[in-house]
Formats: sequence, structure tokens, C-alpha cells
Amino acid sequence: MKLNLIGRKKLFFEKEVSEFDKELKEIIKESSFLIVGGAGSIGQSVVKEIFKRSPKILHVVDISENNLVELVRDLRSSIGYIPGEFKTYVLDLGSVEFEMLLSIHNYDYVFNLSALKHVRSEKDPFTLLRMIRVNILNSIHLMDLLQDRVKKFFSVSTDKASNPVNMMGASKKIMELFMMDKSKECPLSSARFANVAFSDGSLLYGFTQRLNKNQPISAPNDVKRFFINSQESGELCLLSSVFGKNREIFFPKMNLENHAIKFTEIAVNFLEEKGYEPFLCETEEEARKRSKELIKKSKWPCYFFSSDTTGEKPYEEFYSDKEDLDLKRFPNIGIVLNKYEKNPNLKVFLNEFNSIANSNKITKQDLVDLFKIVLPGFNHEEKNKNLDDKM
Repeated sequence: MKLNLIGRKKLFFEKEVSEFDKELKEIIKESSFLIVGGAGSIGQSVVKEIFKRSPKILHVVDISENNLVELVRDLRSSIGYIPGEFKTYVLDLGSVEFEMLLSIHNYDYVFNLSALKHVRSEKDPFTLLRMIRVNILNSIHLMDLLQDRVKKFFSVSTDKASNPVNMMGASKKIMELFMMDKSKECPLSSARFANVAFSDGSLLYGFTQRLNKNQPISAPNDVKRFFINSQESGELCLLSSVFGKNREIFFPKMNLENHAIKFTEIAVNFLEEKGYEPFLCETEEEARKRSKELIKKSKWPCYFFSSDTTGEKPYEEFYSDKEDLDLKRFPNIGIVLNKYEKNPNLKVFLNEFNSIANSNKITKQDLVDLFKIVLPGFNHEEKNKNLDDKM
């Protein structure tokens, strides 16, 4: 992916990687790593950053057999081989087989990169239940398994966890709270991400798919987001895991004025680079009906609209005004500083979740109310329309 598509000319963490690369290589060469969710977009990027620095042991776990196969093919075809041990396992984090793997291996660094990352997962209570299990309960389970056994546990968060308005962001914020709660038994760090441009399932990935299928492109014209590319996502996770102190959350030092960009701007950049002139349509129906006619003329049908779905806000933030920060340690990385804090509401949350999950009747509002037990200021606005209702 060319950086100019997201409005940049150079890699964001170039200075940090250059300054600390020698130390990174020395640490990685002597360390063992377990990457859970290592075949997803961010997971593959983390694996590549570690693999190219020749780790002593690198084990990758994911439930996607096909993505693991492609990861191995990609590594073999680009970097080749390493003197250390590299293995992949098709396992579920919550399975007995995964616990068996942990029982016979000791790792220095464990990354949890498995997540339900889409705001569109808000559409029904059943998907939300799974989001809670994956984004929150699996992280708790993994931390319990790793107590006093690792140098560092890393679990990825999101910029949507700061002042969350959607359930996905709120689930990651709750995950962060559980991490702080367990930080005495399990040293840990995290990272709040910008959107990873063109990652699997993202809107920008959808641009590529629409082009391949000769279908119109649609995007909100009133939403700005921060973006990093695939390589930068791997670098941020690795830097946080290796150099982050206990309870620290890394984030890119991006600001709204200089780094946020609209989806529609990226759509225009993307189409122009592919040799097409964006053609704005008034409706979805017009965009669908005129696709063949316009594409023959090297024009691409686009439907740009005002956002009206649940869970979206005009722009994201990496931290709130209630959080303590370190903005001096790195040139392009900021750090949220957290203190150890025992939160009695976390136990209430788990008890209430178990009660809800075992109930025959469940609504989305039940889960919103559940989240407010630990996030009393959670400002969830229900618009009764989700992203699956859009083209």
C-alpha cells in the first residue's frame, strides 16, 4: 500500500524503529514468542516484524487454517528461514488444546491479537455476546494462564476505546480495565491503534474488492479517521511489548489537523491512482445501475453519504482528558500511563454477564446496561441502523 493514499510520505515510526532496532534484534534473538490471532491482518504484521529479526522461538496460533497457510507461504517467499524454531498451530484460544500448548512451553512474550474489530458487530445481541467473549473474556483467560510466567503479555486495543460510543470500542476499554486489574500477577502493555489501512474487512479493503468486482464504491463523507499501514501496526505492537512498562498503553502521536483523513478522500486517491475518475452518484441505486456504463468510460461510480449508523462518531481519539500521558519518551509514540487499580465493578460485570449469557431472553440494551456497570459514562447512541444496512 502506498502511503500517499492515506495522506503521508513516510512511515510514522521510522525514528523509533531506527533508534531501537539494534536493541530489538538483540532481545528478539534471545527470546521466545507466542502470537495468538497471528494470522489476522495485525497478527501477520507482528509475526513478520519478529520473524525478520530471528527469534529463538516463534509460535503462531490462529483459528484460520487458510490464513496460517498463507502466512507461512508469505514468510518463506519473502524472508525465507530463521535459525530458531518457527511453528504454527490451528487452535482456538479457549480450547483445551491451547492450554496443553501453554503447559509444555514457556514464552517470554505473549501477544493476544485476536479480536472482533468491527463496529458492524453491534447489529445483534448474539454477535455482541461473542464480541464480549473474544475481546474481554479470552484476554482474562489468557492472563490467568500466564500468571508469573512471562516477561510481558500484550493485548491490542483501539482508538475507539477512548471515550467510546460503540460496543466494540467499549469492549476494548473494558479489556484494558481488566488488564490493569491483573497487572500485578501478569506484566502487560497494550496499544491503541488507528485504523489499519486496507486490512482485511476494512472499508478500504472493500474498495479493492469493489474494484475487482466492477462494483460501485460507497463511503461516509463526514467521518475522519487516523490511519496506519500494515507494517506500522506490527511495529507499534512490538515496540509496546518489548519497551512498554507495566500497564502502559502506546499510541501514535497523531493529531486531527495533520493526520486525520476522510474515507472519501482516500476513495478519490485510490481511484485516481488506478486510472479512474470518481463519478458521484446521488443514490445507491444509481451507482449500481450505471456501473457498467461508467466503468467503460474510465469513470467509477461512487456513492458518498452522511453517516447515520449506530456507533460512529466524526473522529476518534487516542486518549481522554482524564488519563495521564508521557509524550516525551518517543518522538512519534505517546503513552497512556495507568496505575494499578482494583475495580470491584469488574467482578459484578462478570457475574452479570454469566447471568445474561445463560438467559433465554437477551437484548442489545441488556448488554449496553452491562457495559455501563464498569463504564458509567458510556455514551452509546442507538440509531437503529447499522453498517449492514449500507452498500
